Parts: sequence; C-alpha cells; structure tokens
Amino acid sequence: MNDLIERLLKEKMAREAQEKTRRHFIKSCAQGMGGLALSSIFMGCDPLSKTSKKAAPAFTERDLNPLSTLAPPYAPKVKSVIYLHMAGAPSQLEMFDYKPALQKLDGQDCPQSLLEGKKFAFIKGTPKLMGPQADFKQEGESGNWVSNFMPHFKKVVDEVAFLKAVHTDQFNHGPAQLFMHTGSARLGRPSIGSWATYGLGSVNQNLPGFVVLTSGGNSPDAGKSVWGSGFLPSVYQGVQCRSKGDPVLYIEDPKGITRDLKKSTIEAINKINKEEYAQYADPEILARINQYEMAYRMQIAVPEVMNINSEPENIKQMYGVEPGKESFANNCLLARKLVEEGVRFVQLFDWGWDSHGNVRSGSIDLGLRNKCREIDRPITALIMDLKQRGLLEDTLIIWGGEFGRTPMQENRGNTKMAYKGRDHHGDCFTMWMAGGGIKKGACHGKTDDIGFSGIEGRVSVHDIHATIMHLLGFDHEKFTYEFQGRPFRLTDVEGHVIQEILA
Repeated sequence: MNDLIERLLKEKMAREAQEKTRRHFIKSCAQGMGGLALSSIFMGCDPLSKTSKKAAPAFTERDLNPLSTLAPPYAPKVKSVIYLHMAGAPSQLEMFDYKPALQKLDGQDCPQSLLEGKKFAFIKGTPKLMGPQADFKQEGESGNWVSNFMPHFKKVVDEVAFLKAVHTDQFNHGPAQLFMHTGSARLGRPSIGSWATYGLGSVNQNLPGFVVLTSGGNSPDAGKSVWGSGFLPSVYQGVQCRSKGDPVLYIEDPKGITRDLKKSTIEAINKINKEEYAQYADPEILARINQYEMAYRMQIAVPEVMNINSEPENIKQMYGVEPGKESFANNCLLARKLVEEGVRFVQLFDWGWDSHGNVRSGSIDLGLRNKCREIDRPITALIMDLKQRGLLEDTLIIWGGEFGRTPMQENRGNTKMAYKGRDHHGDCFTMWMAGGGIKKGACHGKTDDIGFSGIEGRVSVHDIHATIMHLLGFDHEKFTYEFQGRPFRLTDVEGHVIQEILA
C-alpha cells in the first residue's frame, strides 16, 4: 500500500516538474524553436486571432459526462441497436437468396460476359457455375425463402425485412468491413456505434453506451477500427467485453485496494485532469475523466449484467448458451441483457464465414452449414426473447456480412479447390433488419436468375447507414461533426433512407 502511494506521489511530482521546466516546454512545441519562430511570424493558426490569452473553457454537463442522455432531433423508432456481423461474408445463395435456375446450370462454364471487366479476390480463368448447396422452402405468412441451413430461423421469418440487393464497391475483407461499419474503406472514421453514442449518449450511466462482443476465435480482419471512434472523442469508441472469464480485463482491484481508496484516488487524478483541461482545452482530457469514472462504476455493474448463469434454465436452453465458453450464443443472450439495461449500441462480430473452399471449415456445403448451426438458434432466440419482453419494438437488429459470394465455384488459376467454395462478391448480397420501425415480413430488392447482380431495389452501404440513423431519430444529412475544417457525417455525401422496409 505504501509503495503504491509513494509511486503515485512520484508521478505527480514528475508531472509538475515537466510542466514547469523550460526544457520540457521547448521540447513539447510542435517543431521546437523553429515552431516558436514560425508561430510568431504567422501569429498562430489564425492570423486574424487576437493575441490576448483565452479564458479557461467552462465545463458543461456534456463536457464532464459525454455519455449523458440526449434526445434526438426527431421522434426515434428505436432506442437501442444490436448489430450482428458475420465476419468473412456468408453466402446468400445458401441461406436466403434462392436460385433454382442456378441449380440447372451447375457445373457449366461461367459465361465470359459475366467475367469481363470484373475484379475478383481469387478467381482466375473460367470458373464453373455452382448451384445452391442447400434446400429452400418458403416460410411463414410472408412466404420468404429460408434454407434448411437455418431451420430455427423460419419461426421468426415474419419479423424481419430482407434486403436482397445490397451492394458494395469493396471486395477485400478489411476495407469492406471498415466501409460497412464506418462508411469509409480507409482508417480514421468513427464507427456506427460511436456515432450513435455521440448523438444520443447512454441511458445507463454505469455501463458503456457502446459494447462489442466477439466470437469465432478471431477478431474481424479490419481489427478494432471497426468499433473505433475515429475523430470523435475516444469516450465514444466501443468497449470490448468477453463472454469467457472476466468480462473486462482488470475488472477487480488489486489486493489491498478498497473501494474508498479507489474512489479517492480517481477523484485526485481527475482534479489534476480538470486543471489540465482548463489550461489546454484538449477534449481527450474530458474523455479521460469520464473513462476513469466509468471504469469505477463498471466494476459494480458489469459483472452483474454479464453473468448469464443467473438466467433461468429455459432461457439458457432457448439460446443454446455454453456458460464459461466464448460463443455466439452467449453473446446473443448478453446482447439482450445489455439492451435491457439501457446500453445504446451492441455490436456482435462472429468470425469464420469466409467460404473459399480451400479448407473443410471454409467450404460451402460443410463449413457454412456448421456456421449456420452456430447462429441459427441464438438469433431466433434473441428475436423471440426481445419480443416476449416487449423490447423488440424499441430495438433494431441488423444482420449481415461485409459482402456476398459468387454464383461461381472458386478456382485459383483454373486449379480445382479441395472443397466447394465461393469467392468474394460485392455486386449483390443479402442483409436483414428486424425490430422497431421495420416492416415485418418485407422483402426489398431482387437479384438476377443466378444471383450475380441486383436488378431491382439495389441499396448501398450508405443507404443502410442512413436507415439506421433515421430509426434512431436523426437526419443522416444533418447529423455531422466538425473535423479538419469541414463537417463529416457517417454517410459521407451519399445515402438514402430505405423507405420500402419501414413500417
């Protein structure tokens, strides 16, 4: 204990010395002495600015609590979002987009007219067309097609609205995932969840507004940037929790550290942070203040909400959870618990959907079937559970990957793959939404007879984002953040709300 206090005192004294010494001041200038000289010539960043010292910035409630609840500009259809992303891109042709004509063409050479001018990740030469590797039936009152890979999903098919002709201009996993979750294929933009929590804050002040859960053994190809805050203050980035072991690393205090001591330590640290903000006006200092306090509150709230063992046995069976393991089923149940506790945006990433056919686990007829088995029951349970609790009308669920798969069997330089697989394909793929504001049983968009291109109701990634923002109560064209001299928005300069799937 004494060692800890002594170390904190030394850190405080070192920090004060850094701020008071002339050597440190000169080193911290943007370009050293040269920067000082140029700033005197150009009068700082703004040549018209006055040289008088600016007053210390005043603290607002939003400054000290960036996650305080805000009302959206328009009446929202939903309060929370659960986004289910299948990292690797599932094949729509084996799940929801039934193509009997493709079955008749199985094994035939792909027409050159479909290949000319097209870019593929791996296909070279002339690939063979490959029919659906699943059986399909029309399910529910809506009559929408669902394959036998998803036998449980037919129970809730009338709750969802399908988008059959989504398209993207990215065909590699990392850029496509960034595009799907930030609106840009390049690093540096805020994720959807960050935009949502920036605009709305969090209902539960003891939990993060944006929580991320992963499964499948790996993180998305694009890394943690897909839930990053970009140029927004870092307090709005996603907080990754775990369904196995401690939900958050270092959730417990070291031995000998009491809650009272932890509280007084954080108060002392944040007093210094507030003084530093008054001097430098760096918004990241405010984010740091909030994150210290949030971490303190999370130590009590997180273990309780992340404990699936406390759920009734029938609920655990409905989801097919595996307590103590990392699984998509566990994460779906946790997603329900989190939105029930007021978390604004819950992002689930499930890795392992890249069905090239180079290995058994990445085959269309075997590996994809197993992946569908892992998600079919939990997704169905999530929708049913939210509905029976009266939460579905306030929650938006989104399902999809970063792109789709080709109707041709993948070949690499005319070499036959070890298993049946499909290459990346951005021209058309299937996504669906369910919950508040969504037209139940709707189906928007249509692809051609072999599922190669969208021919009706094509929608873009920006359209998906515009629709999400609309359901949260925002006009996506007006919801902006000033950065580098211009207003940025999630949908960049594009995007239209998909009215056809709105209730």
